Formats: sequence, C-alpha cells, structure tokens
Amino acid sequence: MKYHHLRFYSQLVWLLTLITSTIATSALAQPANFAELKLSPGFKASQGTIIGNTGGTDLLSNISNRDQNQNVCTGFATTNPDHILILEQDFDKLKILVDSGGQDTTLLIKGPEGADNETVRCGDDTGKNKDASIDSKQWRKGTYKIWVGTFDLGLRQSYTLTVQQ
Repeated sequence: MKYHHLRFYSQLVWLLTLITSTIATSALAQPANFAELKLSPGFKASQGTIIGNTGGTDLLSNISNRDQNQNVCTGFATTNPDHILILEQDFDKLKILVDSGGQDTTLLIKGPEGADNETVRCGDDTGKNKDASIDSKQWRKGTYKIWVGTFDLGLRQSYTLTVQQ
C-alpha cells in the first residue's frame, strides 16, 4: 500500500511537470498570426513584403507604454504578434512601413528575442499618411515580434507590411 501511494505521487509530479512545461513553452513561443520574414543585408524588395490583417482587442501599451525614443505605443492588436522578423545579420538601418490604403494603423516591434534588453520600437502616422512606419538605426541580428494595430477596437483591415534597407 505504501508503494502505491509513492508511485501515485511520482506519477502526479511527472504529470504536473509536463503540464507546467507545456504551458510555459506555449506562452513563450507566441506564434505569429501571419507570415514571417527572414532577411539578410542586400535582400530583394520582394523578400521584404508580406500581407496581414489587423483586428485585435489588446492594447499595445500593455506590451510597452513608450519605445526606446519615448514614442507612445498605442492602438489595438492581437495578443500574438502579427509577424516574426528574423534578421540573419545586423542592419545599420531599416524602415518598416504599413500600407492599409490610408487607414489609421499603428506599429510595435519588439526584439531581438533573448537579448538582455529587448528593444521596443513604436510607430504611428507617416507624415500626412495615417499608415504607421518605423525608421530606425542599429538593428541587431535576431528575432523580432511585429504587431500591426489600429485605433479602433477589433477593426479588421488588410495591409501590406514592407521592410526597406
């Protein structure tokens, strides 16, 4: 009888460990809603273009209120990032643009993943255009999460995301 309790408890501990590790792994993985980009310096324009749809109920300010340059991070997006950007080498400068046909979009990029201090970059209107963009220097090699948001809760709007050197 003593051994049955011991065996039961060891199986219970094993099961709880498995459940905990599965939950932790899925929380960290955060798969993207749409396609990923994998870029190296000198990439072709077509390699830096992907499509997606906005539509979420989570505030981007829950990820970060402000970015590295004190720009406000605003808008609604989904919990999971819309895209994953993998930079295979460092880039001196990148420009990321959203084209939704002039809708009022926002942008938040976080990474590189696993760095001691992940950088957050946020963007809103581009000049007179309501579509968001981020024009920034010193992009380190690694994996970045990209959220495309809107100011309207749950608004589904198709867009093209373009990365330029």
